[in-house]
Amino acid sequence: MRLVLLGPPGSGKGTQAARLKVELGVPHISTGDMLRAAVAAGTPIGLKAKAVMDAGQLVSDDILLAMLEERLAQDDARKGFILDGYPRNLAQADALEHLLAKIGQPLDAVVKLDVPNQVIIGRCEIRFKAEHRKDDDPEVVRDRLKVYADQTAPVAEFFARRGKLQVIDGVGTLDEVTERVKHALNWQPAAVNG
Repeated sequence: MRLVLLGPPGSGKGTQAARLKVELGVPHISTGDMLRAAVAAGTPIGLKAKAVMDAGQLVSDDILLAMLEERLAQDDARKGFILDGYPRNLAQADALEHLLAKIGQPLDAVVKLDVPNQVIIGRCEIRFKAEHRKDDDPEVVRDRLKVYADQTAPVAEFFARRGKLQVIDGVGTLDEVTERVKHALNWQPAAVNG
């Protein structure tokens, strides 16, 4: 299964990807996690990304695509993957489509988690208090939601035109949202031999 999870920051993409990766047996590839790891390691790309992320802005497309191409070449991603946090704009969506064609791994589906902004701000505020991530500060989140509306929301239409998009209600318990995603993907667990 080759899947992209779309949705605004705080919509639950990472949480759902972490749950689905176990059931689907494919890696959860989060560009945000890749960037945070680079920041924590103090790599040159991480230092560049830190200033941009702290301001609630998006890291350049070239940096993300290069990181993603390297990650998709790893053995665990050959059977599929769940992308979280990428693509974030139309240029990235187009670049992803070309990259996946080049490596012979076209997308199976794109799932967009639909969550109202006020719910997202509340979720991020809780996470900010617990984890102290600057990108979860309520003011930064409001700015990130504006960036999402301007740049990322059109990506859903890009994939809808290709017949890949499923829009899922992202409000509810974790189990409810996971079941909605699995239903949208027509996912069935593998039969267990007894």
